[in-house]
Amino acid sequence: MAEQGEEDREYREYRRLEDCEEDSPPGEEEEEQLLLHVTEGPTDSWHHIKDLDISLTPPPHIYQFHQRNGFACVVLSDVLELVQFLFVVTFSTFLLCCVDYDVLFATRPLNHSHVPEHTKVTLPDAVLPAPQCARRLRGSGWLLFLLVLAGAVWLCRLVTALRRLVGYWEIRSFYIRALGIPAEELCNHSWQSVQARLLALQRRQPLCVPRRELTELDIHHRILRFRNYTVAMVNKSLLPVRFRLPLLGPVVFLTRGLQFNLELLLFRGPAALFQNTWSLRPQVKRAGARQALARGL
Repeated sequence: MAEQGEEDREYREYRRLEDCEEDSPPGEEEEEQLLLHVTEGPTDSWHHIKDLDISLTPPPHIYQFHQRNGFACVVLSDVLELVQFLFVVTFSTFLLCCVDYDVLFATRPLNHSHVPEHTKVTLPDAVLPAPQCARRLRGSGWLLFLLVLAGAVWLCRLVTALRRLVGYWEIRSFYIRALGIPAEELCNHSWQSVQARLLALQRRQPLCVPRRELTELDIHHRILRFRNYTVAMVNKSLLPVRFRLPLLGPVVFLTRGLQFNLELLLFRGPAALFQNTWSLRPQVKRAGARQALARGL
């Protein structure tokens, strides 16, 4: 009984954070709609936001926009990522199709040069002519398939970058018009300063319509929600990150790849426990369905 009481006390320490938008009891929806009014000032899309998490969490929203130092930096980062992808694919194709490694590693003498055999081999000696490189590329079906696949991935990333560009511009306008922080001065403001202006804006012209005033803790919970869930599950020994190996004893194993897969499984995937960034699926809340859901998971 003492152990059970201690466990109950531990679980009570995890206090549920109230949602920005909660279900209203029957008969109160009309009353709440009558109480809502349009505030004076800018009437942009960031007023009366349905899901505050979307505006606070990445990408490319308020917190990450500040952490990545503004519009120019995030756009340049996306452009360089696209260029990096092209460079890696192009250079890998060049190394596979356009380099004669027998000449490069001197396993056979040069056959397209009059240079004596004892002369040092240079990189131009090992590079194949363009027509021969193109023939080797066309003759490799699997390499052509990989190049087509890489091209499709690059186009998807380009479309995603263009879509995020619109979001970047909206957040830039939000910082300038709503928070009063010019783009060139964003790097001089700490997140605490931005957060203070955000809370002041919430009191003056509500971003969302919560049942209680928005606080710093609410913002931190929303930004770190999934990370806090992960830490809590590790503390409760619900995630398999501790193993006992022969001779080495207990070890902790949590790579970035394993962490990504756990987040995809629990938080962001099609079968995740959350139906959006802040609300659990209704079937997860029913105690009678938890065993079946656990087996399915």
